[in-house]
Amino acid sequence: MIKLDEVVKSYKIDEETTFYALKESSVEIKEKEFVSIIGPSGSGKSTLMHLIGLLDKPTGGEIIVQGRKISKLNDDQISSLRNEFIGFVFQQFNLIPKLTVLENILLPSFYARKKLEYDPHEKAMGLIKRFGLLGKENSYPNKISGGQQQRVAILRALIMEPKMILADEPTGNLDSKTGTEIMELLKTLNEEEKITIAIVTHEVDIAKYGKRIIKVKDGRVEK
Repeated sequence: MIKLDEVVKSYKIDEETTFYALKESSVEIKEKEFVSIIGPSGSGKSTLMHLIGLLDKPTGGEIIVQGRKISKLNDDQISSLRNEFIGFVFQQFNLIPKLTVLENILLPSFYARKKLEYDPHEKAMGLIKRFGLLGKENSYPNKISGGQQQRVAILRALIMEPKMILADEPTGNLDSKTGTEIMELLKTLNEEEKITIAIVTHEVDIAKYGKRIIKVKDGRVEK
């Protein structure tokens, strides 16, 4: 599904200094997996997430998605692949304050580069009903709880029917009870919808939801 082969991400600070955010690291995430990426702050796990999510390009090595080498694609092709393939969930929810719950969920469909084979509005309302947000569709983000906001963010990620959801510290801004509810939701999506889930976290209890744990330390994926 997604494979990183001896990937490096470095930044040139000056003529003599290069900072390595990620050193020769190889990772493979297979279809229908639930994977946790864990590591302390500054370990390189966020860099790894950006590379897996095609939000950044490696300095060295290769990223292969569904058999396609990213180095062979231009920026537009990478963007299209990312939009079709990956749904993102962030710690800060990243909802648009002036849009309603329904409008936030529909947002990615407005920027779809291909004709959708379903009615996004109908799909969004189906998701809202299924995941306990019925009656909130016309509410604004500041009028719903943190747990409900993160649920909206997950539904926004689902609206384009991605093969994979990439979640960066999805419980970071939530209390433990609400965090557990969000993780159970992701677990359900993996087990029932067969969506590949990859989460990035520094919390061991959250990482345990993954059927496989990838540890990152000092800028390198541990083997």
